Amino acid sequence: MKLGFIVNPIAGMGGRVGLKGTDGPDILEKALNLGAIPESPEKAKKALKVLLPIKDKIEIYTYPGVMGEEETKSLGFNPIVLGNEKEKYQSEDTEEAAKEMVSKGVDLILFAGGDGTARNIYSAIGTEIPVIGIPAGVKIHSGVYASHPRAAGQIALKFLQGEEMNIVEAEVMDIDEDAFRDGIVTARLYGYMNIPLEPELIQTTKSTGGQTPEEEALEGIAEAVMDNMEDNPDTYYIIGSGTSTRPIMNALELPNTLLGIDIVKNGELIGSDVNEKQILDIIDGHKAKIVVTVIGGQGYIFGRGNQQISGEVIKKVGKENIIVVASDNKIRSLEDRPLLVDTGDDEVNSMFNGYIRVINTYYSETALKVQGL
Repeated sequence: MKLGFIVNPIAGMGGRVGLKGTDGPDILEKALNLGAIPESPEKAKKALKVLLPIKDKIEIYTYPGVMGEEETKSLGFNPIVLGNEKEKYQSEDTEEAAKEMVSKGVDLILFAGGDGTARNIYSAIGTEIPVIGIPAGVKIHSGVYASHPRAAGQIALKFLQGEEMNIVEAEVMDIDEDAFRDGIVTARLYGYMNIPLEPELIQTTKSTGGQTPEEEALEGIAEAVMDNMEDNPDTYYIIGSGTSTRPIMNALELPNTLLGIDIVKNGELIGSDVNEKQILDIIDGHKAKIVVTVIGGQGYIFGRGNQQISGEVIKKVGKENIIVVASDNKIRSLEDRPLLVDTGDDEVNSMFNGYIRVINTYYSETALKVQGL
């Protein structure tokens, strides 16, 4: 079996620095100036490690340097390297790589990136061969991605070992990043690609405008968090992104960065749409708490859409000072799957293995299982 392996080396770099993506050279330059570092190569390697038991039984085709060559060779694979190394990565490089791999007769393309990367792959090859995405971007709305990096490797392993798997069409979706930075989510369906279906390992496409959680429940959740704030004066509250945390800011009569991170102390807005460095600077030497919600249908509490709350931030704050909120509707959308944490820091991820309390109304909490990835 032949595997095509592509890494978008800049995917996810805008997350920790609060840019909500890296589409376009100007945004990438801004992310670099803010101290962003590559994250997708490490996530790609997590997927590749799963394939080590069959490394001598498959041929891997990849692209030079950080687009796959470095990751494969660092794990002991002996890849066939196509194309020429680029001075600077551009989205066209992904399209070129995918086309060339199809021409070499690969059976599956395993790629690391976000929704923009999925769009590039789709533009290049459509439904010619199956693909599976390793989630490494800030935005993951497309249904072609595994639920976490190792899951992508597990799906690829089954496929490459010849296990019987249904090949189905999955959505390729993306949002307007400029509108996203202004707090507006407008998702567009670009098409479909074929994926090997493994329901427990494929993420559910994130809803971007469907059913709204019960307003009464969210107001109750907001009141419960505000009671916590009153009991802990002089504590910094790092408020995560999402519609489930917005009622907290509304109740405090403070402006809310719907798709970013805000910081509140004693009822006042201390930081708006902050990045990782700003969070660390603000809370340095002070007590802090983190309030986050669950991504409906997917289960992430850290690592998707809130990368500004990094592993280092979580270490500073402490797991005991994390408040998770979610309505019953959102909890039910998980269909008994665990909550997920993927900060890019294995030590921090493992801290969450077990159970965590989730506030689901003013009067009640529920304990949900958490899996660190």
